[in-house]
Amino acid sequence: MIRFAIYGKGGIGKSTIACNVSAALAARGLTVMQIGCDPKADSTSLLHDGERIPTVLQLTREKGNALQLDEIVRPGAGGVLCVEAGGPVPGLGCAGRGIINALETLSRLGAYEVYKPDVVIYDVLGDVVCGGFSMPMRGGYADRIFVVTSGEKMSVYAAANICMAVQNFQGRGYASLGGILLNRRGVPEEDAQAQALAEDFGTKILASVDRSSDIAQAERLAKPVSVVCPDSNAARQLDAAAQAILEVCGG
Repeated sequence: MIRFAIYGKGGIGKSTIACNVSAALAARGLTVMQIGCDPKADSTSLLHDGERIPTVLQLTREKGNALQLDEIVRPGAGGVLCVEAGGPVPGLGCAGRGIINALETLSRLGAYEVYKPDVVIYDVLGDVVCGGFSMPMRGGYADRIFVVTSGEKMSVYAAANICMAVQNFQGRGYASLGGILLNRRGVPEEDAQAQALAEDFGTKILASVDRSSDIAQAERLAKPVSVVCPDSNAARQLDAAAQAILEVCGG
């Protein structure tokens, strides 16, 4: 089983990339499970026509020990198995705790044994790399971490913090850094900024995705780019990103 996490600053497009990578891998005939680790619970919305599925935290509050596996794992576009960790009531509780609860619940209910995914993708908010948000990289869940960034200052700053956290955990036998995914925003010297980031952490830019009206159109329609614009350059770039990740993970 291939297990990896996609991290990035909020709003950088990591969920867009995660959904499109999931769709591309599913199109290869792989059984893919995508687990949204963001309290906004919108990681998998592009795989559900824009709808948000019930979250593990929400269903746990409602059903307790009566919670069933098929209530939290919802098939989406291309057959991708979708899970959303969810978050606490605003102003109450810890968002990171929702991720811990979701991952522990999936393990307890035997999700990986029941669904037997070939690929598990954790889509994780990377503004803060601590507590539950670091769980996929340190809890024995993901084997590789891929970081989404643009060339914007705050995006590169957040990406560097994520890479640093991965390096710190890697010494303890946890997940290793798989590479950088450049989601271009059209800022000056964008490729150079991303390249410098990759070199600082001894990794490389695995794939680049241009800012594109095709991606914007697919997001408006709440579908993967490969469904809306299958012959577009954006679809080819996202498919190339999926292939590059697969190769790094040994698939």
